[in-house]
Amino acid sequence: MALVPFRSARQAAPDPPEDSDGWPDDDATGAGARMTFLEHLDELRKRLVIGVSAIGVGCALAFTFVNTIYAFVMHPLSALLPKGSHFIFTEPMEAFLLKMKMALIVGIMMAMPVTLWQVWLFIAPGLYAREKKLAIPFVVLASFGFVGGAAFSHYVLFPWMWQFFASFADDELTFLPKIAPVFSLYMKMLLGMGLVFQMPALVYPLARMGLVTARFLVRHFKYAVLIIFIAAAVITPSGDPMTQTLMAAPMVALYLISIVIAFIFGKKKARTAEPADATAD
Repeated sequence: MALVPFRSARQAAPDPPEDSDGWPDDDATGAGARMTFLEHLDELRKRLVIGVSAIGVGCALAFTFVNTIYAFVMHPLSALLPKGSHFIFTEPMEAFLLKMKMALIVGIMMAMPVTLWQVWLFIAPGLYAREKKLAIPFVVLASFGFVGGAAFSHYVLFPWMWQFFASFADDELTFLPKIAPVFSLYMKMLLGMGLVFQMPALVYPLARMGLVTARFLVRHFKYAVLIIFIAAAVITPSGDPMTQTLMAAPMVALYLISIVIAFIFGKKKARTAEPADATAD
């Protein structure tokens, strides 16, 4: 029994001509190459092997300077501790496993360009031109957004929140935080802000597809601000208004940036105007 052919992950049909809206006409497809199911799996295996190998190399390289990574994350927080406070670990392997986890995370980040490239090589040839036009800007916006959110969390949000927690130490209470929970909280805040900064990346494809418009976002701005501050109050571990405002402020700014993106890149609707009658009946 012959296997059902799949559209090739290496070659696809030529890009179709554009329609009246300026998008490629996906209905006008050409004849593309075909792959069997087993060939499709072999292509996937090849991309996975390269991606996993890149992560392994990245982790090995990251472990060689793991002490620098540890100093980058923990030393600024240590400087904010009250006098007499310092980091501790209570399990024999806690410090070792923490540095291993740091090396793993940094290794994955170092290998991210290679892994994303492998993903793109696997799926891009099977995409239509319309889908490619959405994917590339989305990846660029998402990458810059995540880096920006991580930087904001590391340099602004988390140090402020950390200083708030440390402020409760006094003559009777000594603040001796364990390194593992501290790093866990640090990563949660970093990933959370990285995801928050994906707002423009999500609005872009929605605007290009005509599902979201700048007018819609402007009309619902006041409701968005309310939801943003509620989300900031729920996500922020500390209950102080300043930390919540520090988290909500960039979200409001990103919403405004999303309005601009929707206005510039929103799908242009076809305008049809009936000719005016020359004479009135």
